[in-house]
Amino acid sequence: MNDLLAIPCVLMRGGTSKGPFFLARDLPADTRERDRILLSVMGSGHPLQIDGIGGGNPVTSKVAIVGPPSIPGADVDYLFAQVRVDQQIVDTSPNCGNMLAAVGPFAIEAGLVPARRGTTLVRIYNVNTGKLIDAEVPTPDGVVSYLGDAAIDGVPGRAAPIALTFMDAAGARTGQLFPTGKPVDVIDGVAVTCIDCAMPMMLIEAAAIGASGFETAAELNADRQLLERLETLRIAAGERMGLGDVRNQVTPKPVLISRPNSGGDINVRYFMPHQCHPSLATTGAVGIATACITDGTVASLLVGARKPPLVLSIEHPSGQLNVKLHERDGKIVAGILRTARRLFDGQVFAKPVTQLGCAA
Repeated sequence: MNDLLAIPCVLMRGGTSKGPFFLARDLPADTRERDRILLSVMGSGHPLQIDGIGGGNPVTSKVAIVGPPSIPGADVDYLFAQVRVDQQIVDTSPNCGNMLAAVGPFAIEAGLVPARRGTTLVRIYNVNTGKLIDAEVPTPDGVVSYLGDAAIDGVPGRAAPIALTFMDAAGARTGQLFPTGKPVDVIDGVAVTCIDCAMPMMLIEAAAIGASGFETAAELNADRQLLERLETLRIAAGERMGLGDVRNQVTPKPVLISRPNSGGDINVRYFMPHQCHPSLATTGAVGIATACITDGTVASLLVGARKPPLVLSIEHPSGQLNVKLHERDGKIVAGILRTARRLFDGQVFAKPVTQLGCAA
């Protein structure tokens, strides 16, 4: 028997992200020990994550931890961890809506939620944000189906549709839709909207920092001056939002917005936060769409007055993502269609905690 730790694991694609899914019972209860294990599993601290199963990119260096519900009304708990590629840092402050798309199928197949014939509703409590999200998972014949005709931009081919409904996404981290108390702030001469809806973000009109908003992700990632400018603004926005020093956090996310050119309602470039997302985060889409329908934000000033119910189409580097918005009990409810796929299951191996360095 080898001296590595063998941990049950399922590798899954959720939306436009990918990463290992674990049952909470299979990881240490102690947060520091858990994070050390995750760093070893993913191979963080190396640009290629060569000594782990991470993919060398923020969208493939994500982890989902799923377990029994901790609150009434939920079916499962879901804790998301963004594991940094280049540094040994595990950040559990944000949610990830793309990985969220695979939580329902994983929970059903792990025996946490009984499958129904036709469609199974899984009520997911996101531990990171304290919010509930409904996932409708196709389960014909009482088993999860991954095959279907749904397509999402940023993922090749077609798959079974998974409908996600964010019941009340406002104030996911700070408890307020606008943590600074207003829809627009001026930071270093730049008008920004600091919004906390599914994901804390800082929205900026691309032209305000010398960008067109239509650059490819690769072009933006190569523009060191622009990335440094965004990081300076992001750090200042984090302080104003009450998030403290965000240098080692992945929130707030910087988002460049501009007018659409492919029939959508708005065009965006979403950062994670130090690289441009190849498409768009699901949680980011919820927050951006909410900003578009809220008076006074940089997004609403760009797109014009919009009020729910409506479907808002967001253009991104890989295509478009639609968000369906309506009001329920005075709160905005956002719906998004995603897909997921089970890629591999078995055991992943980690170095024993005693042989690992400290997680930041």
